[in-house]
Amino acid sequence: MSISPGSVTSQPHIALFPSAGMGHLTPFLRLASLLLSHNCKLTLITTKPTVSVAECTHISSFLSKHPEINHIEFHVPPMQHSGSISDDPFFIQFEATSRSAHQIHPLLASLTPPVSAIFSDLVVANGANKVAVDLGVRNYIVSTTSLKFLSLMAYLPILTTSDAAKLVDGAAEIEIPGLTPLPTSSIPPPFFNADHGFTATLVSNAKALPFCNGILMNTFESFEPETLSAINNKRALSNLPTILPIGPLETYGLNMNGQTRYLPWLNDQPAESVVFLSFGSRTAMSKDQIKELSDGLERSGYRFLWVLKTKKVDKDEQEDLGEILSSSFLERTKNRGMVIKEWVNQQDILGNAAIGGFVSHCGWNSVMEAAGNGVPVLAWPQHGDQRTNAEVLEKAGLGIWDATWGWGGQRLVKQDEIQRKISELMTDEKLKSKAKSVGDEAKKATGNGGTSKNTILETIESLKQNVQTVLGTHKN
Repeated sequence: MSISPGSVTSQPHIALFPSAGMGHLTPFLRLASLLLSHNCKLTLITTKPTVSVAECTHISSFLSKHPEINHIEFHVPPMQHSGSISDDPFFIQFEATSRSAHQIHPLLASLTPPVSAIFSDLVVANGANKVAVDLGVRNYIVSTTSLKFLSLMAYLPILTTSDAAKLVDGAAEIEIPGLTPLPTSSIPPPFFNADHGFTATLVSNAKALPFCNGILMNTFESFEPETLSAINNKRALSNLPTILPIGPLETYGLNMNGQTRYLPWLNDQPAESVVFLSFGSRTAMSKDQIKELSDGLERSGYRFLWVLKTKKVDKDEQEDLGEILSSSFLERTKNRGMVIKEWVNQQDILGNAAIGGFVSHCGWNSVMEAAGNGVPVLAWPQHGDQRTNAEVLEKAGLGIWDATWGWGGQRLVKQDEIQRKISELMTDEKLKSKAKSVGDEAKKATGNGGTSKNTILETIESLKQNVQTVLGTHKN
């Protein structure tokens, strides 16, 4: 491709490549908004079809707001069923996207101006890395989880082979050399089976991490200081590239339907009086557990805003609230609580003065949103990285959790347990003070001169310098 003098500036052109699920898409869109504010040209690669309606809606709304973004729809070939594939639609999409990620090469090679970097999800790291090498550009991984859990994924190639005995000998902890041991009970069940499709996908892509130019993390230095220091100072996982904390990433301000229903109600509630309950975009709770939660919530006596979900994929949600919760519960609590099933802007809710505590599954976006707003969290992890995230959150002083509650569905958590923990969340002044301090640190990190803001500015500047070098080479 010929480049005429003056036809291209030092503006970096970054291709963003997220994977399936709102938990992965959301940080990419937030990062895209941040990059646009610093005059970067962007191409957004999204997989088609999406697994959930929410993904499709958010992509469409975001692109409508930012028509300057070049959009590439990457049609992912469907997986041929095999014994290694989970029945989880998100896992299936992870594996399918990972296997075909290298096919984005011609889509990116034809872009003008040329792409100067790829920012890719870990799930597509292997394919994106190969494309980056072929194009002669940088590849950064955008991590969508905690640094602690990223460390576990980076260690998976060893843990599932030479250290496999650690997973089967009944040890209480797994030790990654140089890092604080991780409770075996916090390791996702699929990781105990090296042949599981999700595990195999992560192992394949984790092997590509050492060849990336850096790992962008939606976290901040003071939230995970020990793990960050150990990795960046090469005391642990010394083959990894530099960890670049740039969080908490700010929301991108989309106006979605449904906000008018709950925000006016929140605005009428006293300060720090409301418990907010939400378990993420892909957590389905059993009806028995929903009954125990509703009873515990009612017995606690606190005002509440509860986002309820019964299906893993949003397009499968069919039941009305009256079919899930008893009409008597809804009637008894109508003056102090609200239960909703639609998508909500969680950041707007957590930033509202009425919120006094957050009962959360501990998806990483939720953790960072709570941290950014200094809202204390009652962690109730359900699957995946969430028990590890809960441990990180508790250690940072942002929240509390009861590890005996297990994984989602592992046992029925009873109403009296739930009532006690909600009461602790809403009355523990020491916890509230610590959470507010975390919020102050988060704001400091993303403010002018803060560590997270400096990191993203330095990354962008490095890309600009690289573009100028390439242009200078072409001129000569």
